Amino acid sequence: MNQTRSKCIAPHMGSIEKPIRVSEERECVQEMVNMNPSFIPQKYLRSEEERAKDNIVDISLNSSSQIPILDLALLFNGDKGELEKLDKACEEWGFFQIINHGIPAEVLENMKNGAAEFFKLPLEEKRKYPYDPFTRQGYGLYYPHTEGQKLDWSDSIMYILYPSHLRKPERWPAKPPSFKDAVETYSAEVRKVAGKLYGCLSLIMGMEKEEGLLELQKELQMSMRVNYYPTCSSPDKVLGLSPHSDSSSITILMQNNNTVGLQIRHDGGWVPVKPVPNSLVVNVGEVLEIWSNGKYKSMEHRAVTSETNTRISFGAFVMPNIDVEIEPLQEMLSMHQKPAKYKKIKYGDYLTNALRQKMDGKANIEEYKS
Repeated sequence: MNQTRSKCIAPHMGSIEKPIRVSEERECVQEMVNMNPSFIPQKYLRSEEERAKDNIVDISLNSSSQIPILDLALLFNGDKGELEKLDKACEEWGFFQIINHGIPAEVLENMKNGAAEFFKLPLEEKRKYPYDPFTRQGYGLYYPHTEGQKLDWSDSIMYILYPSHLRKPERWPAKPPSFKDAVETYSAEVRKVAGKLYGCLSLIMGMEKEEGLLELQKELQMSMRVNYYPTCSSPDKVLGLSPHSDSSSITILMQNNNTVGLQIRHDGGWVPVKPVPNSLVVNVGEVLEIWSNGKYKSMEHRAVTSETNTRISFGAFVMPNIDVEIEPLQEMLSMHQKPAKYKKIKYGDYLTNALRQKMDGKANIEEYKS
């Protein structure tokens, strides 16, 4: 795409000498829609040229165009066929949905309901928890300072979840009363899922121990971004979230059960991801792409809006400690007899570089190719 897009990056998991330069706080999209549902400011409108390039795949016509669905219980039990499907999904799609992940349906629903109630609160109540650019936590979306960049049709609240000492409780909404507990319970369950996925990935990447990838990260870091996508009178003219890839190791996403909004770039088109009830979407982050020496792909993805339905998504970004040096794993180099495609880089430096620059697709990871 010709238009520069911003990178979707998890909150930074450590200190930075200076906060990333950001644009001034923009209006709340939800409030803007409540005041005038048909009005779309120019700074949100996509160009006709960009819209003309959209190639959205009709998944109803071809089931092979849907991302793979994997059974985490089978994966965790070492089922050979399911592990082969995981390897193929990471290589060909960079995305998959998981069922039988072990998180109780009640925990998922409590998280969804808590977020929905929060976004229903008056704007003055939500702004009691303003986004802090130093810690990257709180309500309100701030953008890297990018001249002329189009804005996304969404609002957000961002959390750092683990390690817990980096949390800022004053940025966690106190209303609705059950929301904090819902976030705490959900994030603990997602961390367990991440641990299981790392064990499975360690196996298919040839590591000696199931704990290989988990130990490689020193201390598991996890943040979460809850996105609220209001309705839009002309959904084809805006994007809920611009095309990007994630700077995490893996990202674990929970979607609304009935509203399709996530799209993945695959074979030149945008493939909608139809939510499977009580499932989670997992995508390969750029760190895993580097560890796999490019075998696994961190694919671009975006979110679209709807004229009739609001949507909320919950993206949990799992990543290494900022002091970890990331580079292709020796196991992957030996297994595939290929030279390293990426340079060694400290993860904190990689993330800071991604945050500080204008991003266009996967431009950041391209900088670190050998």
